[in-house]
Amino acid sequence: MASQVIYGKQPVAEAERGRRRQVLRVWRAPETSAGELERLCGSADHQGVVAEVEPYPYAGSSELLKRENALLVALDQVQDPRNLGAVARSAEAAGAAGLVIPERRSAAITAAACKASAGAVEHLAIAHARNLADWLGEAKKAGFWIWGADAGAGQAPWDVDLSGPTVLVLGGEGKGLRPRVASACDGLIALPQRGKIDSLNVSAAAAALLFEAVRQR
Repeated sequence: MASQVIYGKQPVAEAERGRRRQVLRVWRAPETSAGELERLCGSADHQGVVAEVEPYPYAGSSELLKRENALLVALDQVQDPRNLGAVARSAEAAGAAGLVIPERRSAAITAAACKASAGAVEHLAIAHARNLADWLGEAKKAGFWIWGADAGAGQAPWDVDLSGPTVLVLGGEGKGLRPRVASACDGLIALPQRGKIDSLNVSAAAAALLFEAVRQR
């Protein structure tokens, strides 16, 4: 597979520290001009550092279910790589065992996702699921409780038990959970809101749910 270019001080540093994939080459300012760095990575947000790395090593989705008392996150067709990266950053900080995304119609671990995660993707196990609803069924059989985030749900996250083997499922931007994915959950939960807007960004919602699970644990 082809190598990948990543950029930003923290993503490159975490790729070097994590050693999950080999860092093949690094370009840094001022030895390399800002214009050349932008050309290499396609972004002006490079912070003076660009690296060529091996392709992202996705984990096995079934392997994540073997981790004892694990806290996992599943994203249902989140398509903005920056949202994916921000969720990965919160998940890694919360000590989650992994993140699962669909193989199709979902953001992948691109340079933009790496940057948004501040390098968290180099430490967090991220897996592809061919069919997310089927994988949630597999998780249930493995003893996990599946809680889906839905703005219309009647239960708050602190009203349910997130202390055991848990999968938190969040839907894509603007669409939420697909019906089959929602029906694969044991229950739906919502963060109470008091403002005038009717929804939270998926990464903000994920952070709140993850750290409620941390509090319970």
